[in-house]
Amino acid sequence: MNLFDYTRADTVEAATLAEGAFLAGGTNLLDLMKIGVATPARLVDITRLPLADIEEADGGLRIGALVRNADLARHPAVLARFPALAEALLSGASAQLRNAATTGGNVMQATRCSYFQDPASPCNRREPGSGCSAIGGQTRNHAVLGWTEGCIATHASDMCVALAAYDAVVEIAGPEGPREVPMESFHPLPDASGAGPSPLAADEIITHIRLPDSGGMARNARYLKLRDRTSFAFAIVSAAAAVELRDGQIVAARLALGGVAARPWRCREAEQALVGQPPTTASFARAADLAVLGASPSGSNGAKIELARRIAIRALERAAAGTPVRLPALPASVFAGDDNG
Repeated sequence: MNLFDYTRADTVEAATLAEGAFLAGGTNLLDLMKIGVATPARLVDITRLPLADIEEADGGLRIGALVRNADLARHPAVLARFPALAEALLSGASAQLRNAATTGGNVMQATRCSYFQDPASPCNRREPGSGCSAIGGQTRNHAVLGWTEGCIATHASDMCVALAAYDAVVEIAGPEGPREVPMESFHPLPDASGAGPSPLAADEIITHIRLPDSGGMARNARYLKLRDRTSFAFAIVSAAAAVELRDGQIVAARLALGGVAARPWRCREAEQALVGQPPTTASFARAADLAVLGASPSGSNGAKIELARRIAIRALERAAAGTPVRLPALPASVFAGDDNG
């Protein structure tokens, strides 16, 4: 680990002027520093900023960037109105990490793959212009949507997939004033030469995540995740789905895929195709075909396209069946039972 300066910010303004890497839970940053991938000259401790509250906001919620993942997942309003978010949060990392990880930190975790985490391997995300070692390498878990020859890594967050499906908005503060960005477009896709621009300027900080009213989809939403092991594993593919049902028809739908691109992949064409349709497997299959339209393997990961299609169908089916009163014993697992008791 490199030598670094340490400072603590007591206000958002002080944080934006501190010129360093922000330290909150540290669950991603410190790991990258230990292996020599992240080498900040200064850490700015933001844990004392007044950003740890969950507030009601126009029928939705406004979530402070320092709210812990464990607290957000068990918040009564999240469980009642945004259950796919709770399920996504509980499927991420481990209980110990969820107790430390923050909402803002989860959003800002590095889009990465195993080559990014190896300082000896060329990586355009770590060193722009050096090349992408993943091209022609081991690509089982790499992107099938929105990728370029510059980068084929995927964003690892489960939480962000659910936030994208729920139309969440990222609130940002900086010296130039506040601004807002939809969650579904917050993380840039790679360009031809590399990872693309940073989602934040060096002097900006996420302050809140805002969730609009979920309306009639509150109790018909699910998050599913296919992974190599039950805990502490990134998604091979995942899906957040929600539907609003009326008189036997779908009147609104939401669908986002995870593990397939450098950002959560919002499937708006699939959502539009579901409106006016019955909540049947055939309807969901047609929507899933649209969800993966344009997907292509970035190496030996062609099977991921069909896996994404299948998990989209299953997430929509489970959303239509209704959110369980209690979350499954294996949150977000495709193997979890649907106990509504």
